[in-house]
Amino acid sequence: MESIQADLITVLPELTVLSMAMFILLADLFLKPSNRVLVYVLAQMTLFVAAYFTISTHVPTVGYAFTGMFVDDPLADVLKLMIVLGTAMMFVYTRQYMQLRGMFRGEYYALVLFSVLGMMVMVSGQSMLTIYMGLELLSLCLYSLVALDRDNAKSSEAAMKYFVLGALASGMLLYGMSMIYGMTGSLNIAEIGNVLQESNTKNPVLILGLVFIVAGLAFKFGAVPFQMWVPDVYQGAPTSITMLIGSVPKLAAFAIAIRLLAQGLYPLTADWQDMLLMMAVLSIAIGNLTAIAQTNLKRMLAYSTISHVGFLLFGLMSGSLNGYASSMFYISAYVLMTLAGFGMILMLSRKGFEAENLDDLKGLNQRSPWAAFLMLITMFSMAGVPPTIGFYAKFTVLQAALQAGFLWAVVFAVLMAAVGAFYYLRIVKLMYFDAPQENAMISAPADMKLVLSVNAIALLALGLMPQTLMQICGVAIGASLQ
Repeated sequence: MESIQADLITVLPELTVLSMAMFILLADLFLKPSNRVLVYVLAQMTLFVAAYFTISTHVPTVGYAFTGMFVDDPLADVLKLMIVLGTAMMFVYTRQYMQLRGMFRGEYYALVLFSVLGMMVMVSGQSMLTIYMGLELLSLCLYSLVALDRDNAKSSEAAMKYFVLGALASGMLLYGMSMIYGMTGSLNIAEIGNVLQESNTKNPVLILGLVFIVAGLAFKFGAVPFQMWVPDVYQGAPTSITMLIGSVPKLAAFAIAIRLLAQGLYPLTADWQDMLLMMAVLSIAIGNLTAIAQTNLKRMLAYSTISHVGFLLFGLMSGSLNGYASSMFYISAYVLMTLAGFGMILMLSRKGFEAENLDDLKGLNQRSPWAAFLMLITMFSMAGVPPTIGFYAKFTVLQAALQAGFLWAVVFAVLMAAVGAFYYLRIVKLMYFDAPQENAMISAPADMKLVLSVNAIALLALGLMPQTLMQICGVAIGASLQ
């Protein structure tokens, strides 16, 4: 009885999100459209309570629940807090956008909360079964959210592409997991690591299983050569959903990469390092070069995401605790930058108008100097210009890769980062040096303006003082992979 009680206390944040998502779905049936703001308030309160439980059940050691299938360690707690914070910010940014487009409904908030639950399960999964359950819950919610605007043909098309390719990637991941299970006789990640250490790691079935697992992970990240869905889904989905897909799920993808590769399959490090190296180099090259040709802002940010994933993989492929910590720092910085970038697009959009082309940013400084300044910080951070967090994040992952001996790859990444700076700085040029095409006023709720300002200023502040966040990432990785 005591063990069941201890297990339930461990999963309190997940139980909160699950019960409230179902309650919101039911409550929405009885609410008048004019009272729908109550659903928004309930969703935000759910995230706040989940964050409170995550902090209150935190212990500096590694704890297990449900016979070792669920792990509660510092890495899980930090990533869960980041997921909850990122989702809360996304709700603030998207409220007006969803209201103006008739999508401000209970199912939107319920689906997002279910996807948050999926991410939390992925982050705490200590068994391949738990990880896969979380992944499927997240994926199914995202497919539905992309098609939320039912009358929009572009959204429906994007959802179909995402669903078909996503199902294929999930199948690959599951097939890889089944091969690893067949060779090790265990689904528990820690046990898999122990068995592999004592067995022949050059077994072809093991290597084939690893290839399928890496392919499945690469799809979830959007790394080359599994990046085909990223630009189409980013452009086709409503901007509020694009913001969700491009930000917090990457934290969960990072978590399962650490759990599966760095924890369970670490005896096969030499094999997965080579795969990650090829994907990292190709992602940075294709992402940056293709982004230059884009005129659609959402497509440009999609290719920018692909290049950022390349940099993230540099930290992972170093195969060291320092590398994993720098990757965690990079993914935290990336989520903040993505939220700020899409937050600005949402703020500039209004009823009947989507601010998704580069030309829509022309002369933004003349219309709203503060909005232009926030976008300037965001673009500088994405380009990796000092003293923003983007610069420090790129510096740490490249340093980790250099220490692991990947000199030529680091030199190539630096050159590609210089190429990538072009399309970010082009946006700055459009905002400050071009004449505005229209003089429409920017009207956004006060809470959105405030959160967006704090978000963009944080990119600068964390770049000037990155030590605390870097320390948190280092402690979380060190405690969880001891």
